[in-house]
Amino acid sequence: MDPTVTESPAELVIDVQALHKCFAGRPALRGVSLQVRRGEMVALLGASGSGKSTLLRHLSGLHRADAGSLSSVHVLGQPVQSAGRLAPQVRQVRSRVAMIFQQFNLVDRLPVLLNVMTGALHRMPLWRSLLRRFPAAEVARAQAALDRVGIGACAWQRASTLSGGQQQRAAISRALVQGAEVILADEPIASLDPDSSNRVMTLLAELNRETGVTVVVALHQVHAAFAFCPRTVALRHGQVVYDGPTRELTPARLRELYGSQTGELQGALDLPSAASSHPPSDLLQAA
Repeated sequence: MDPTVTESPAELVIDVQALHKCFAGRPALRGVSLQVRRGEMVALLGASGSGKSTLLRHLSGLHRADAGSLSSVHVLGQPVQSAGRLAPQVRQVRSRVAMIFQQFNLVDRLPVLLNVMTGALHRMPLWRSLLRRFPAAEVARAQAALDRVGIGACAWQRASTLSGGQQQRAAISRALVQGAEVILADEPIASLDPDSSNRVMTLLAELNRETGVTVVVALHQVHAAFAFCPRTVALRHGQVVYDGPTRELTPARLRELYGSQTGELQGALDLPSAASSHPPSDLLQAA
């Protein structure tokens, strides 16, 4: 390959330009730009109110930027929104993007398997979902996804009977069934114990490594970013204050970026003074 040839823009799976968003007159995002390439696993790091969850919701069109702004969002080469208006093809983009939420977004009274199969609805006619008459191949795919994340035996339990960590693994199974090319995970371990957190983050990292799915995960746990995400985008007060290798975020750098908010980032002050590209295996447990 000619070293003078630059990488094709087509390799970008997320392209955000000048994103502005206010809620009730208060700015939540202030001109945020972000580019993520295919196959990356990126942490969005920030304290509460930094804008990371708001940013993720703009990527899938769940939030719209301020009307009349110069904001634009493209995902997988397709427009999601521009100047605060959703693109006509936004539903097609959403079918290729999975959202994983802190509160799991499962229907408690339904069996786990049926919750997971909602990831296949974009491939099926409406009548099948209404009558719950799913093709055998889709049922098998859902069961395989549950097996993949280690909760296959829970397929016919009500979702409400699962632990928090199991529910989050069911949500990851749903993304597998969907066939998502991009996973947007919004604080997926915020309400989990350390062991469940480690399991969920390990699953996301394995999917990223083994299938090439692009993962963007919002976190306030610095140790989790170090253990699983080579790149970190740090936000504060709705602005990107750092975008680069996670290993370079030393405690001193974090204090410089976040000031009095540093203490809100779990584990930020417990990192080694010289960050390593190979963090200790117990980093996440310490979070």
